[in-house]
Amino acid sequence: MKVRIEDLSVRYGATTALAGLDLTAEPAAVLAVIGPNGSGKSSLIKAVAGLVPHRGHIVFEAGNGSERRIGYMPQDISSRAALTVLEAVLLGRLGRLGLRVKSSDLAMAGAVLDELGLRHLAGRYLGELSGGQRQLVFLAQALASEPNLLLLDEPISALDIRHQLEVMQIVRRLTHQRRLTTIVILHDLNIAARFADRIAVMCRGRLICHGSPKAVIEPAMIAEVFGVEAAMSSTPDGSLIVTPLRAV
Repeated sequence: MKVRIEDLSVRYGATTALAGLDLTAEPAAVLAVIGPNGSGKSSLIKAVAGLVPHRGHIVFEAGNGSERRIGYMPQDISSRAALTVLEAVLLGRLGRLGLRVKSSDLAMAGAVLDELGLRHLAGRYLGELSGGQRQLVFLAQALASEPNLLLLDEPISALDIRHQLEVMQIVRRLTHQRRLTTIVILHDLNIAARFADRIAVMCRGRLICHGSPKAVIEPAMIAEVFGVEAAMSSTPDGSLIVTPLRAV
């Protein structure tokens, strides 16, 4: 499902979070949104998810008569609800659940738990889990809805390096296999360069630039947007590596 964002603005009282943003997210592609804290990244995700009032237009082009199904993972994953992991994942299928949980819903929830290595936690309560484990559970919840639009707000921020790589590998693979339109907020420029098909750079509520990782992630942009002098290199497989040197 193609998403076209046109002249998008979001305000919280007197504060402007987004101002006149234009951006397109394509099917079967991971669009990573990067930028410093307070640049409007979460407001963008929430506006696309329909969670905050906004001006401008967000156009969803589903194609082939398919319905819009959004899988959304928020930045704040704290939960005081007395839910087990399995129950939390099943909530991702809320639009499909009836008075009774169908075997197909249980099968899908189980498959997602297996994919993220969470099956052994299915009976545990959310409050018993670490922050990283809860983050994986809420990602599983977003995937359980079988979305065609996946919105992820910092999905790897509480994970160790191995789980960061595993989660982004899963997100990239499912995006390509299922032709999802995926918009993900990331802080790690190296993770964004490795796993994103396209990158949008934001600063002070505006879109600075967007394009392929190699076109976007370069020293001048990093200095302008992040205030950091950086050196660029590459991995053996050709992915970019950003090495921060000093604040400027």
